[in-house]
Amino acid sequence: MTAETNRKPIVVSVEQALSMPYATLRFVHLGWRVIRIEPTPLPGRKSKGDPNRYIGTPVAGEDRHSYYIAPNVGKEAMALDLKSREGQEILHQLLDELEVDVFCTNTMPGRHAALGIDYETLSKGRPDLIWAAISAMGTAHPEVPGYDPAMQALCGYMDLTGHPDGPPLQCGPPIIDLKAGDEVFAQVALALLEREQGGHGKMIDVSMAHAAVSWLQTFLPMLEMGSNPADIRRSGNEHRQFIPVNSYPTRDGFIYMALGSDAQWTRLVAEPMFSSLDQERFATNEGRRTDKIELHALIGAITARHSKSELATVFAHASIPHSPISRIEEVGSLPFVRESALHTTAPDGHHIQLPPPALPTPWLNERGGEIPFAPAYGADNDRVLEEIGYAKSRIQDLRAAGILL
Repeated sequence: MTAETNRKPIVVSVEQALSMPYATLRFVHLGWRVIRIEPTPLPGRKSKGDPNRYIGTPVAGEDRHSYYIAPNVGKEAMALDLKSREGQEILHQLLDELEVDVFCTNTMPGRHAALGIDYETLSKGRPDLIWAAISAMGTAHPEVPGYDPAMQALCGYMDLTGHPDGPPLQCGPPIIDLKAGDEVFAQVALALLEREQGGHGKMIDVSMAHAAVSWLQTFLPMLEMGSNPADIRRSGNEHRQFIPVNSYPTRDGFIYMALGSDAQWTRLVAEPMFSSLDQERFATNEGRRTDKIELHALIGAITARHSKSELATVFAHASIPHSPISRIEEVGSLPFVRESALHTTAPDGHHIQLPPPALPTPWLNERGGEIPFAPAYGADNDRVLEEIGYAKSRIQDLRAAGILL
């Protein structure tokens, strides 16, 4: 990409599941061209290509189910047999003819060389290529499969999630998949900037495990500095250090209150509803920690007598951070979500709301937040191959040989 042409980067990605498709979705949000490559059908296997295509509710034919759609809008799809010499030659020609800037994959590293997608192979003729991979523990551990819940278990997340008297639990969203995808996004952006300055490509090797542990910023250092592991483990909805931060029952559901300072506590107990808690032993955070079990019970007894709206009025007056606990089906209707949500349209005309981006981009704004629907399996094979110089007859021969769908 050069300042003179202002050409947006082109990405080719051998991707499946969620971690890398989420990373390349973020490139789509910038208006970059993303071509995803999936394997051709395997003998005896019912599903074809990315297994995520068949998870959830059918939306558009047999290969586009609901779990697959959102992370793959705005992309192009090819189905190519990279186990064959001809398939690898097509990939190399694709990278060269389109002057692809970024190659991505979340295939297990132990399979990279056999598929011809390892950094050494692809960078040999393209020293300016930015190569990014996601795997369980990086290319140094090529045979370890990467799966979000397993990484949550390995990296301590499950020991931190759940109630103190309950079993370890995984976090609701697949946060390690998403963290790894965000890391690819950030590192590719940095690599493009470095390439502008120095003209070289880069190998980006993202380990899900390392990315996950990098987020344990308060937990591991506290252990190093003498904290008791019991003070750090599962604590339900309450904060381990700041008291009271917790969910509390109301007459019509639950409300979450996040009180983070003694000044906020003073404002809270100045409210008539909570004046009974204006006690010397609760005046400091450490005092509230000492008697936190009793304090949580006292607060819960008060909140249970009132509605969420009544409590929200009191908390707002005292400038206490709070929120009702939204059901997942309610989140899409929250005003700030609706006003910034993205959209796509299924082939049958069904309009689908998508999550908003973390930050809006000019490309999304220009399109009013509308992104083309997720591609069918191998939908763009012919068009892309013709774009890089393949004759229709040659494409037919490759299809007959099983090299492409």
